Amino acid sequence: MRRRGVLVAGALLLAGCELPSFGAPDAASRQGSDVLTLWKGFFVTAIAVGALVLGLIAYVTIRFRRRDDAIPNQKAEHIPLEILYTITPILVVAVLFGFSVAAEQRITRTVDHPPLTVNVTGFQWGWKFEYPSEKVTVLGTGEVEPPELYLPVGETVRLVLQTTDVNHSFWVPRFLNKRDLIQGVDNVIDITPTEVGRYDGRCAEYCGLDHWRMDFIVNVVSKADFDNWIGSHR
Repeated sequence: MRRRGVLVAGALLLAGCELPSFGAPDAASRQGSDVLTLWKGFFVTAIAVGALVLGLIAYVTIRFRRRDDAIPNQKAEHIPLEILYTITPILVVAVLFGFSVAAEQRITRTVDHPPLTVNVTGFQWGWKFEYPSEKVTVLGTGEVEPPELYLPVGETVRLVLQTTDVNHSFWVPRFLNKRDLIQGVDNVIDITPTEVGRYDGRCAEYCGLDHWRMDFIVNVVSKADFDNWIGSHR
């Protein structure tokens, strides 16, 4: 009964705890949540492996410390143990690889008919956000005021990424997702914002002398506010 009580108490304690983000920002998009979950899983696995290795080192240090001048067992092999410590890392890597592939497929998946499409064009040194169906275009650089991209919360948005010159990279840290803009490469990503807010964005690819000017703002707003913003810019 005492053992069962300890197990139940431990389970309740773990259920009430939430894993820290281990240095990553809180995700503000559905795709970012998948990235964050994968990151936490890798971090917990690393902690578990590190604890196991340190525990084994501590064990052999104490268990086999020198007590006298007797020569220890000189057997050259321990086949079951060697098989165990060969297979275990392979299994750990295989499981992590499987989770990575599954997460990548979810993150990069695109829907057939996104509710909103935005053409994102990077150039030296600024951004152009074009809403083709709504006939609205935002153009600007970060030298004075960064251009602002408006997105409705809870809706999947197709971002078509283009560049007019060198390579750039569209990065919103809170989305935990980044994609390059490359000449001749049709790069698209689907983003589903999950939290209303104002998020910083920037070019994450060094693109020349004024690379620092390539900042932008992403405003995630309600559908009603988004419609009002579109109407005020037509």
